[in-house]
Amino acid sequence: MKYLILIISIATLTSIILGFTLDVDYSQKLIGFGVLGLFFITFPLFSYHRWKDKKVEDYMLNKENLDKMRKREGDTRKL
Repeated sequence: MKYLILIISIATLTSIILGFTLDVDYSQKLIGFGVLGLFFITFPLFSYHRWKDKKVEDYMLNKENLDKMRKREGDTRKL
């Protein structure tokens, strides 16, 4: 999965760079397709790859997690 993300990100960045450097009729389309590929394909794949094995409840601010944070904050103040 990480190699697919790497290949797609290199392809989109190459498309954007070529769109800026080449002086052809379709250079704006190269930039546009590069940006679309970056934001609608690469970023969601990267986010899914990084979050697939994590529990979302650990990152939500609910009463239990707030109590844990307050407890840890109180422990560090004593040092």
